[in-house]
Amino acid sequence: MSQRAPAPGLRRQLLCAGMAATTLWLAGCSTAPRSSAAPDSATVPFWSGRMALQIQPDSPVAPQERSFSASFELRGSPQAGSLQLFSPLGSSLALLSWQPGSATLQQGNDSRSSASLDELVRDTLGTDLPIPALFAWLHGQDQAAQGWNVDLSRWEQGRLQALRHSPAPQASLRLVLDR
Repeated sequence: MSQRAPAPGLRRQLLCAGMAATTLWLAGCSTAPRSSAAPDSATVPFWSGRMALQIQPDSPVAPQERSFSASFELRGSPQAGSLQLFSPLGSSLALLSWQPGSATLQQGNDSRSSASLDELVRDTLGTDLPIPALFAWLHGQDQAAQGWNVDLSRWEQGRLQALRHSPAPQASLRLVLDR
């Protein structure tokens, strides 16, 4: 039994249906565009940009450096806010939100909660970050944080770097803000 090629009209319909299905599939894989400004930016502080965190090895026995980088959107204050992290392609990696007495990390379908933001950050990253000082640094204020040195010399260009020398492990946090 031999198969015949579809008629030209049917071939065109099949091609159009295939293109429509491909377009719908690609649209389903896309992510919604990130906002360039917070809708309530007049009342809630908002920053966006790129961040990189490098954590040096704890000891010679565990000589593996850990590093993390992502785009981010940060809203709020040390007391209440949210931090959303994005992959280079723009898909959401994680959403960290907090308020007095609780913090939640949402990664895909997984969710973790903690009584404090500091504890959740430490459990997630394996190291502490000076959250109150970080918000001050984002405002261009040179607030001290135990064990950390911050470089705000390029803050007006939207760049800051902080280095932790103690306690171990040493860490480096770099932020490049969208302007």
